Amino acid sequence: MIKSALCVSVTLALGLAGPVAAQEAPPRSPPARSGDQLTIGFGLGAAPDYEGSDDYRLQPGGVVQGRVSGIEFQMRGLNLYTDLVPDKPGSKVRFILGPVVQLRLERNDEIDDPRVAQLGQRKTAFEVGANVGVSFRGVLIPPASLSVELAYLRDVTNAHDSYTLTPSVALSSPVSQRAFARLGVSADYVGKGFARTYFDVGPGNVLAPYSTNGGGWKSASASLLYTRDLGGDPRKGLGLFTIASYKRMLGKFADSPVVREAGSANQAFAVAGLSYSF
Repeated sequence: MIKSALCVSVTLALGLAGPVAAQEAPPRSPPARSGDQLTIGFGLGAAPDYEGSDDYRLQPGGVVQGRVSGIEFQMRGLNLYTDLVPDKPGSKVRFILGPVVQLRLERNDEIDDPRVAQLGQRKTAFEVGANVGVSFRGVLIPPASLSVELAYLRDVTNAHDSYTLTPSVALSSPVSQRAFARLGVSADYVGKGFARTYFDVGPGNVLAPYSTNGGGWKSASASLLYTRDLGGDPRKGLGLFTIASYKRMLGKFADSPVVREAGSANQAFAVAGLSYSF
């Protein structure tokens, strides 16, 4: 069995990336076991200054993940994901459904690039929504599992007054008695308000005026996770993780001067850290 510290690795890794990673949909944790659990973690990663930036910075962060009375929860940076559907012991099909809440801190702080900084800071967005999906065990090889999910989030604070829709697919499997790997891919579809708030440029700025003229597919991402138990008990103790991810900005979002002139359509992220389960 894979310790619960492993399932928090993606959560922590993506949570460290702040505004950028908060928009991604990390793969689900390994199949849950019975009983209450709690995992806490800490790590250090490098991520773009803002989504579409080519300036990188080190960002520390932490995470809390667990299960209480059959309800699973994961703090993914400033996101809280829940799964309210209990698992049937031995079932090869797992259903996922639960509410999601998130703080989006995109461009609400100092920006290194003076051209983007001139556009002004953005309000912190508080988003609420839901995540739904299904996971299949025994795909390709007996210990592997394939999960398919769809997350919907809506801004309720008028920061961007819009929504994000994120489909994702992840293939995960143990690679030894103590090691675990997961490959995930996802994409982000955003509404008109989101596109206008973060990618449009008004007249009178250093960057050329630009309008996205509505929402669309903003980006596509891929991530690879590797974790390893450091203790003798797979249900508790220390775990080590590392993760690398790549995001490509798409279409009119990649063409925005915020990305094309002041940043890059290619986005990378890497992190490593420790977690503890009990």
